[in-house]
Amino acid sequence: MSPLNYELCSKIIGAKYFNIEGANSKDDIISPRDAEGHGSHTASTIAGNLVKSASLLGFASGTARGGWVPSARLPIYKACWIKIGCPEVDALAAFNEAIADGVDIISISAWPTNLEDIFQYFQTSYNIGSFHAMKRGILTSNSAMNLGPGSV
Repeated sequence: MSPLNYELCSKIIGAKYFNIEGANSKDDIISPRDAEGHGSHTASTIAGNLVKSASLLGFASGTARGGWVPSARLPIYKACWIKIGCPEVDALAAFNEAIADGVDIISISAWPTNLEDIFQYFQTSYNIGSFHAMKRGILTSNSAMNLGPGSV
């Protein structure tokens, strides 16, 4: 587990987790805390601060920043677990909570395990949750199952 980044942690305004089935592995952290680093990486991409003199192995030195809004504040909703993945019920509960909390944008860095589920509109928690968010004017940004850059 990577050390916590104070600059990122100061941007987190709330954190909740969902594990309705209660199935965990010994490696899971039963809290909103990220056990494998993917959520922390995504959060820093969204709201990371400016970092001067950033480079890749000394090449292309410059200023790096979060991809979206460095001034953003983040509520975190954890619905994925090492042993059971991202259960539909937990994902939908996270959507419902984010909508109830009045977020402006929902960024999802998880997706169903079956490629066919992407096109099952109104049949997966991700599609249903995204639809309900959209009805309330909340932009939802979903990953493409991390399958890029090819076509689906």
